[in-house]
Order: sequence, then C-alpha cells, then structure tokens
Amino acid sequence: MSSMVLEQFSLQGRVAIVTGCNTGLGQGMARALAQAGADIVGVNQSQPQDTISQVQGLGRQFLDLRANLADSGCIAALMRDAVHWRGRVDILVNNAGIIRREDAIKFSEKDWDDVMNINLKSVFFFSQAVARQYMAQKSGGKIINVASMLSFQGGVRVPSYTASKSAVMGITRSMANEWAGHRINVNAIAPGYMATNNTAALRADETRNASILERIPAGRWGVPDDLAGPVVFLASQASDYVNGYTVAVDGGWLAR
Repeated sequence: MSSMVLEQFSLQGRVAIVTGCNTGLGQGMARALAQAGADIVGVNQSQPQDTISQVQGLGRQFLDLRANLADSGCIAALMRDAVHWRGRVDILVNNAGIIRREDAIKFSEKDWDDVMNINLKSVFFFSQAVARQYMAQKSGGKIINVASMLSFQGGVRVPSYTASKSAVMGITRSMANEWAGHRINVNAIAPGYMATNNTAALRADETRNASILERIPAGRWGVPDDLAGPVVFLASQASDYVNGYTVAVDGGWLAR
C-alpha cells in the first residue's frame, strides 16, 4: 500500500507556475515542487538566479519569466509563454506579495492600492487565467494561494496587507466553489512567523523577537522548508478532495 499512497504525491511531468520565487518562501515552494518532479515557471521582477540553480540542480527545467504583477495586464502574455513552453500548466502558486507599514490614521491611498493590486487583484486574475487553461485542457488542476496569519488576525500598522490577506482567504473559498466541479482545487497556505527577508527587522528587535517566540508553541520561527510538505500535498493528487481551505503552517500560533 505504501508505494501507492506516496505515488499520489508525485508531481512527475507536471508544470508549476510560481510567482515571486526569487527568495524566501516562494523559493522554498518552487524547490519543493521541483523535488516532487515538477518543472517550474518562475514569475519574478528580477532574475531568480539561486532558484534557477536549485531547480536545475534537481534535474528539473526552469522557465524564467519577468513581470510586475502590480499591473494585471501582463498575465495574458505570461500565460501564453508558460503554455507554449510545455503545452500545458498543472499548478499555480500565487506567492508574490508586498507589505507596507504605516499607522492606519496616516495610511496613503498609494500604499493601499499598491498592496491590493499585487496581493489580491493579481491573485484573482492569474487564477482566472489558469482556470481557463485548465478548463481548455479538460485536465483539472491546482491553484494554491498564499494567505497569512493576517487572514485571521488584524495586525498593526498594515491595513492594506491585512485587507488583502483576509480577502485572499475569501476568494480562495469563492473560486473553489465555482471551479471544484471542473476538478480544479483552489486552496491556500497561511504561513506563520517565518525567518525571511520580510521579518528580518522583527527578528533583529530583541523584545519583539522574544514576544513572538513566546507565543509560538513550536518555540521557533518557521523556515521555507516548513512549507515544502504542505505545498506538495496541495499541488498533488493527494489533495483532490480538499477544496477552498486555508492551511495554517504556523507552529501552533493560531492555536494559542
């Protein structure tokens, strides 16, 4: 039996688009998908040199596409390039995201729009484009969004980020409802406090670092490899009956 269930996790021959995979969590997820057998289409603003090396080092192929997802007008061309490369797409990981910090009382419209455009608008329209492709292929497929602890909590000084990540959880459910009948699974991963570029300032602040660690039952910051199992699960046949759910990978943070 064991070999049969493990085969359900294989991504051999699959093509996965991963946005924002030049560092951190996106890089970790691209690496994990490649380890499971997928070829990777990376969508980044700058060249993801390390990620390309890691994926190719695993014997997988990497297509390097550049775009600024703040403008969803770029998505049609990205899809054309991705489909042309291997003739199909099987997995989309909407990981690209930005954060802006400022008191809500002083928060600017630009900081609102910039975050919402990348974290929410591009996620919806990239998912829509990929779902259309899955329907044309008649193959089903997987869409994995990246939510946040701030999909569940309010946060402080990050109103547009909180709004965008709460909305990611909502549209994950909404798209899953409409597309599950086409064998398209839409789910999300909500990373907890992760040791990445985004949190370098928090980790450097001794008081903040201590108070965060105190609240995490696992007693440590997460690392990109902590997302490897969950992303491969959600990208594979093993999750064919999981629809519209947001999986927290947070060391127990929300359980407190």
